Amino acid sequence: MTGFGKIFIVIGIAFIVIGLVWSLFGRLPGDISFKKGNVSFHFPIMTSIVVSIILTIILALVQRFK
Repeated sequence: MTGFGKIFIVIGIAFIVIGLVWSLFGRLPGDISFKKGNVSFHFPIMTSIVVSIILTIILALVQRFK
């Protein structure tokens, strides 16, 4: 299998993991959400951190086994 194929497989696995985490946990406790009148604001800080950590681990594994 070529390097390009391995990258696509890893990206697919990353999307599956992120989708599962997101569907299981939804909003994490550290996410910021405000609602006042007709205006609502949501900033997923903890979700962004978790996704970043997962992608960092996956990409580090790809680099190691490349």
